Amino acid sequence: MNIEIKNTKKPIEYAKAIEFLESRVKDIIENNGKDLIWVLEHPSIYTAGTSYKENEILDKSIKLFKTNRGGKITYHGPGQIIFYFVINLNKRDKDIRKLINNIEKTIIQTLQEYKIESFSDRKKIGIWIKQTKKIKKIAAIGVRVKKWIAYHGFSLNVNVDLKKYEKIIPCGIKKMNLVNITSIKKNNYSNLKKKLIKNFIKNL
Repeated sequence: MNIEIKNTKKPIEYAKAIEFLESRVKDIIENNGKDLIWVLEHPSIYTAGTSYKENEILDKSIKLFKTNRGGKITYHGPGQIIFYFVINLNKRDKDIRKLINNIEKTIIQTLQEYKIESFSDRKKIGIWIKQTKKIKKIAAIGVRVKKWIAYHGFSLNVNVDLKKYEKIIPCGIKKMNLVNITSIKKNNYSNLKKKLIKNFIKNL
């Protein structure tokens, strides 16, 4: 399958990224565009998915960007890899659960390459690790589907400021522990984005 791959180093504003994704979805629906993988970082921002509730905002002073992705409230910022995609499932299996499984598998396999063991949880979407007898979230997943075009993606905490999450109930889970991969294992993560891209394409 022909997939355009973008790996952007300069932080991209959230609204601009979503506008680009929506435009690509429209292009694919009109047979004018190809599938996309876009790996980047965002400047500091709180975003809310379609199922968030107002009581999940603990600090009412924060600015919240409401998006059409699935899921609840989360934080994006420097030190966090954002892995966006626009995938035409009309040309693949029309199976959302399979796509989510492939995303989970991609993150788990990539972290294994750095000797980090992680796992998925059917009841709580995302990728988790066990550290000092606590279950901690390392990656969040949020996907939207329009006419069998799947888009948005996942975020992976590398060395993001975890204190930012104290202003919200992240993903709607109270007292959720979060973690950065740099605090689990000291590695050279310079090729992390490339490995995620490689494994995602392999698992599609």
